[in-house]
Amino acid sequence: MELFPRDAAASRTRAEPDPDAPLAERMRPRTLDAFEGQQHLLGDNRPLAPIVQATGPLASLIFWGPPGSGKTTLARLLAERAKLRFVSFSAVLAGVRELRKEVLAAEEERRRGVRTALFIDEIHRFNKAQQDALLPHVEHGMVVLIGATTENPSFEVIPALRSRCRIFTLRALSSDDLERIVRRALQDEELGLGTRKLEIDSEALELLTRLSQGDARRALTLLERAAEGTQRRIDRAAIEAAVEARLPDYDKGGEAHYDVISAFIKSLRGSDPDAAVYWLARMLEGGEDPRFITRRMLIFASEDIGNADPHALPLASATADAFERVGLPEGRLILAQAAAYLACAAKSNASLKAISSAMETVREHGALPVPLHLRNAPTELLRREGYGKGYQYPHDHPSHFVEEQYLPDTLRKVRFYRPTDEGAEAELAKRLRERWGRLKRADSDDSA
Repeated sequence: MELFPRDAAASRTRAEPDPDAPLAERMRPRTLDAFEGQQHLLGDNRPLAPIVQATGPLASLIFWGPPGSGKTTLARLLAERAKLRFVSFSAVLAGVRELRKEVLAAEEERRRGVRTALFIDEIHRFNKAQQDALLPHVEHGMVVLIGATTENPSFEVIPALRSRCRIFTLRALSSDDLERIVRRALQDEELGLGTRKLEIDSEALELLTRLSQGDARRALTLLERAAEGTQRRIDRAAIEAAVEARLPDYDKGGEAHYDVISAFIKSLRGSDPDAAVYWLARMLEGGEDPRFITRRMLIFASEDIGNADPHALPLASATADAFERVGLPEGRLILAQAAAYLACAAKSNASLKAISSAMETVREHGALPVPLHLRNAPTELLRREGYGKGYQYPHDHPSHFVEEQYLPDTLRKVRFYRPTDEGAEAELAKRLRERWGRLKRADSDDSA
């Protein structure tokens, strides 16, 4: 079966699986009854149940889900159940010109009374202009669009197209789903491995399903590799030998990239060094750019730690510099040390809240005038105008401090920076209370 023909990266007919094709391709379910998982969509009284039961029409939709969750197979099976001509189209290999050819073919089939389901794999790869080109054909019902994406459609699919499609989220397959898929492949004598009469240990099966991480394609690929090295029984050692060294689900440009870095930052914020180091390892093992990680740690040191531990920011900066000098693989030690320290450090977002509040106040009040006593007075004319008059130089006073008004008159009672009682910031809070507590700036009157 040629998935992506040269003319339009499209497949118009359902061919028999090639016996030399990979096991994952040969074992694609050929009926909805054989399809595993996604019961939250396919079960009784679920959103896709009317199509499954052939009691409702198939409208344009987008499947969003992880690799190996069944997006392509489900699209084909639903189109067949709805008695639609199915055209598979790759957004990676084709563009607007090929799309127009498919639409013209769909128009011709429509005149014969046959409607077309246009399946676009990796629809997020289409740019805005390409997605715009789909709109009129979807809107006028010339084709039923079925899009598939591993990326969040909210960010990767234009609003006009999203509004014309129902979006369904597919979930990673459960261990039970994967176990049934693996056992079916071992028993299938026509397209699977049934003729070899292979058995799989329970421990090996558990490891295989766990390493597959909800991906049926990965599970069958691991099974096929493990089967190559055995005559009778697939054991744990055979599965381990089939596993790739790098986790293949970490896409540096995709959603996994953002999900894992989010988990890393949240673990640091939650003061869990074990989780932080784990997510760090996931990123490094997945091939993430370590410079991206060090930049995020620099931001974190100010945003979530701040003055609660003033050593955090210089440590994060030193981490970035040291990694540049050392690189991988030894540089992972530097990153792990920094991650553990940042996770264990006292936390404060007072600096973040201070600048956010100050920026909001600036936008609300505009450019308020600088008090005269704070203005620069380099000339006699400006001094006569009162610039700099009455300014008190703090170093001329005890403790290098003097009670003074440094904010514009409108904001004289406002406080932006409110240090917490965490870590070293507690000492700053104490110092501010001792110094500024003598001014008439009661907390009840000082909110921005």
